[in-house]
Amino acid sequence: MSEQSAPKTPEEVFKAFNKGTNDFFKVFASNQGQEMFKAFNQAWVTLTTQSLQDPQQWLEMLTQYQQTQMKLWLNLWGVPTGDDKTTPVMASSPGDRRFASKDWQENPVFDFLKQSYLLSSDLLMKTAENMPVDEESQKKLRFYTKYFVDAMSPSNFALTNPDVMRQAIETKGQSLVDGLHNLLADMEKGRISMTDESAFELGKNLAVTPGAVVFENDLIQLIQYSPSTETVSDIPLLIVPPSINKYYILDLQPHNSFVKYVVDQGNTVFLISWVNPNISHKDYGWDDYLELGVFKALEVAKDITQAEKVNTVSWCVGGTILSSALAVLQAKNEADIVASATFFTTMVDFSEPGDLGVFIDETQMQQREMSLEKTGILSGKDLALAFSMLRANDLIWSYVVNNYLKGQTPTPFDILYWNSDSTNLPSKMYSYYIRNMYMENKLIKPDVLTMCGVPVNLTRVKTPAYFLSTIDDHIAPWKTTFTTTRLLNGPVEFVLGASGHIAGVINPPAKNKRSYWTEGEFSQDADHWLATAKSTLGSWWPHWDGWLKKQGGEMVTAPEKLGNATYSEIEPAPGRYVMKRID
Repeated sequence: MSEQSAPKTPEEVFKAFNKGTNDFFKVFASNQGQEMFKAFNQAWVTLTTQSLQDPQQWLEMLTQYQQTQMKLWLNLWGVPTGDDKTTPVMASSPGDRRFASKDWQENPVFDFLKQSYLLSSDLLMKTAENMPVDEESQKKLRFYTKYFVDAMSPSNFALTNPDVMRQAIETKGQSLVDGLHNLLADMEKGRISMTDESAFELGKNLAVTPGAVVFENDLIQLIQYSPSTETVSDIPLLIVPPSINKYYILDLQPHNSFVKYVVDQGNTVFLISWVNPNISHKDYGWDDYLELGVFKALEVAKDITQAEKVNTVSWCVGGTILSSALAVLQAKNEADIVASATFFTTMVDFSEPGDLGVFIDETQMQQREMSLEKTGILSGKDLALAFSMLRANDLIWSYVVNNYLKGQTPTPFDILYWNSDSTNLPSKMYSYYIRNMYMENKLIKPDVLTMCGVPVNLTRVKTPAYFLSTIDDHIAPWKTTFTTTRLLNGPVEFVLGASGHIAGVINPPAKNKRSYWTEGEFSQDADHWLATAKSTLGSWWPHWDGWLKKQGGEMVTAPEKLGNATYSEIEPAPGRYVMKRID
């Protein structure tokens, strides 16, 4: 924004800020946002219709709400109500950081605003939870109601947030001017900045484990990493990351890089770097991700190392792709080329898909596919917004407040930088994945799906498998991922880590953080497994490394150079494919 156009008076600041905010939310409401608002409206039409059919329950909740609101109003004006004034009528949950400031407790006006908001939120959530609708409809109703409730928090608006008002006064309006600049910058990006993106650069301080691209096609680059030990296992290891995110979540900085850890344990490591698709990739489907991705990577890894078998590691949808590949190999009697398979927070059984299920139904899917016919790809920005909506207070509204209302620059955080570096998906691959896995759960049904020309049946897969799930995972719920242990027919190790989908996986031993559970009984359900499991403090990485070493292999002299006569070095890691952003 030029100096000539910059607001100068307080009135100009507020006008420009309000206009910028409105313009931003128009951008925010596009694509995935439009689908969200349509689903929200539909959910509330259902809610109000059901309320009219059963007015007694609605009337009782409304009466209680009005009585409690009257208590709040009387407390504000100091009128005795007979209640203990030291106990709030409505209190925020202990982990709610929106109202951590002392003004929300000590200032009567802001305390009233907070409690009134919490009371109204409670009414809306109870109404949604008590609607006599089917389970799937109620999940959507609860989700969109909570999203609306979170959006309307008084902490999200300048004139009802005491911290924002104080900072504006102390800085003589400069915080609002800075916030406006942040807002305009994010409008150009089309997304909310969650970290100081200038602090990171791929190949400089992220994804710096030494290696080289030794093979590439239209869909992948295959990276081979340089050994860091004098000897390595004669069974190489192939990492299959998710195709809906960049691979370097597994190779952030040296202190928290899973790739570096695996290399340092004496492994020859290969990793798939998926292309960030554009319109030219629109016809790439699930079979292409198997044939041009996993199978080609296995072929190259075996050729370079002259190994008969390859260990494999996968994460999230990368694990769904890997499990499909194992089923295809089994059907072709070629499964022996995979010595072991590790799955990090992977959905194979999609019977309970967790919070993501609110975005998936026939109506929403048809609307999305109509759009994909024109674009050819599903935008990574839409995917990122959907994931952020699952934790809106942490991943949307907290940054709206800090960046735009307070004018602050987000602190550098490598995981959030990766989170903002989104990827597209080809329309054909996306439709196949959502319809056959999330909507119809066909992958677990024997011989129902045909991949690469053969019917697949996971129950025939005998490959030794290690499953890592995380207890607070809202993307791949651990009780759902646990069911996969009964699908495969080989030896299975199941480990449950603390924390969520990302932090539970990126947990290096040096930090000695969190904990994990092992050795539970498989005789009953997931709850019984956890009740009988052993808890261990610290990272699960060494436990996995110990398991991997038990899968066989001998130590041989580490290679002096990467690649071989057939597959030579193309370019240094991290490679071109991961560098492509969609800003």
